[in-house]
Amino acid sequence: MADSVAATGRLQRLWRGRTTRRLRRHRLFMTGLVLFAVFVVVGLLADVLAPTSPNAMSLRNRFQSPGAHFPFGTDNFGRDVLSRVIHGARVSLLVGLFVAALTTVFGVIIGAVAGYFSRLDAPVIGVMDAFMAFPTILLAIGISTALGPSLLNAVIALSVVYIPRTARIVRAAVIVVRETEYVRAAVVCGATHGWILWRHVLPNSMAPLIVQVTFIFAYAVVAEAILSFLGLGPPPPVVSWGVMIAEGRQYIRTEPYLCLFPGLAIAVTVLGLNLLGDGLRDVLDPRLRVEQS
Repeated sequence: MADSVAATGRLQRLWRGRTTRRLRRHRLFMTGLVLFAVFVVVGLLADVLAPTSPNAMSLRNRFQSPGAHFPFGTDNFGRDVLSRVIHGARVSLLVGLFVAALTTVFGVIIGAVAGYFSRLDAPVIGVMDAFMAFPTILLAIGISTALGPSLLNAVIALSVVYIPRTARIVRAAVIVVRETEYVRAAVVCGATHGWILWRHVLPNSMAPLIVQVTFIFAYAVVAEAILSFLGLGPPPPVVSWGVMIAEGRQYIRTEPYLCLFPGLAIAVTVLGLNLLGDGLRDVLDPRLRVEQS
């Protein structure tokens, strides 16, 4: 028994080492990781990196074009666009982080229950499919409208929207792992369902979930910007990229940089997260590894 446990541990360490080496050699993954790391650092150190307060007004500096003193220019109130873009990263980081966390927790619970217990599969997935029948952003807008504009309500709305998608991915992985020999052996040995799920099923179902979390983070960043653009995100004085685009759209013909820089921030952040997710999928998905080999 001890030899079997030691052998299993060695195999797990070997697998982790090989996975780490493949990730380091994967150019898309490393590019996405660098972009995501920059996004996280900017969000965490916004107070330090921003040249001025994001809400500091200076009417004599209204509509200053990008230059040496104001690299991203100023808006109609004389506020520094660079400082506002930097502080907007913090809001997107918080929304993406909490939406990804809530979606993962509840999606894993729902998907594991539906995938492992066959009798609960149909009713649980039926409810998830009912939520997925609605267009994602329209459902998020409806929930945010009912709850009211705030950062917390935006997180709740987006979590409700993406939990069904995560639950279905976890369910599919759990169904495959449930039929493996080692799970059946654990059942024969008298292990409880909770122990089997925790020790055997879920650890071997995490690869697709890890990839999904990166995409949900990216979806949350874009969706939060849309909600904020429509006035359903965090209210002022909280700075959001979506709010910046909404405020700058009336000046888009004369001062296009007001929408350009927050839009680029969204695009670069989502690009980094998508590259990160694609790299994880290429390395962790065994089917892709077989095709590439």
